[in-house]
Amino acid sequence: MLDQLPPVLHQQLELLVPQIIAGGVNLVTAIIILIAGTWLASRSRVWTIRALARVPTFDDMLKGFFGSIVRYLVLTFTLLAVLAKFGVQTASLIAVLGAAGLAVGLALQGTLSNVAAGVMLLIFRPFRSGHYIHAGNVAGTVKSLTLFTTELATSDNVQIIVPNSQIWGQAISNFSFHPTRRLDMKFGISYADDIAQAISIIHKELAADERCLAQPEPFVGVLALGERAVELTVRVWVMNASYWSVHFDMTRRIKERFDEAGITMPTVYTLVAK
Repeated sequence: MLDQLPPVLHQQLELLVPQIIAGGVNLVTAIIILIAGTWLASRSRVWTIRALARVPTFDDMLKGFFGSIVRYLVLTFTLLAVLAKFGVQTASLIAVLGAAGLAVGLALQGTLSNVAAGVMLLIFRPFRSGHYIHAGNVAGTVKSLTLFTTELATSDNVQIIVPNSQIWGQAISNFSFHPTRRLDMKFGISYADDIAQAISIIHKELAADERCLAQPEPFVGVLALGERAVELTVRVWVMNASYWSVHFDMTRRIKERFDEAGITMPTVYTLVAK
């Protein structure tokens, strides 16, 4: 049937058909490379995290960070391989991208600032995975750090995804950095009650609880004379992990000891730490 075509058209088809076949093969190959590269990028992240997990001293936050870097590197090489199958000169492409880097940087300055902030957080390590932090207007337990975002979990287990630039650009309060913390509490007693007796009761309760550290020495004193009560302040050092349990238990026990001694509490004050 092709022999019946005009010679000119027949010659053009002879030249065009191999190109179509080659283009189809390249297209199929590019699709296979893209699928395989995407799968490999996802798996390489998992493999990297698993490999780093074998190092006991390696922080969980850094595992996810390096896993993300490996994933994006594999995706980058996959894209270059796909473009190469279509005849795109990757060396020329890289040169063009380098020349256009300034424009791209201006257009994506928010994204690039998140990457830069992620690198700075990685270098200076103001927090680790599992630390409870407060930065800007967000607070929570650090779950992971990626190239672009930091994942936190609130005390009621709500996920918060924060851009790295917002974390790095704010003052960071790390409540888990030091092994010990000072617990501050306030109690109000009636003006008719014996202040010395109330202070003695509090000291006894603090001494009876082994979670309350003897050094630095606990402090109990009169903070202020309020309109309805004499305000007593309690300052005691505890291990970080015991902070809230001591806070709740001590509030209850001191109230019970005051009731047994006949000390009234017109107003109860507590300093709630984040």
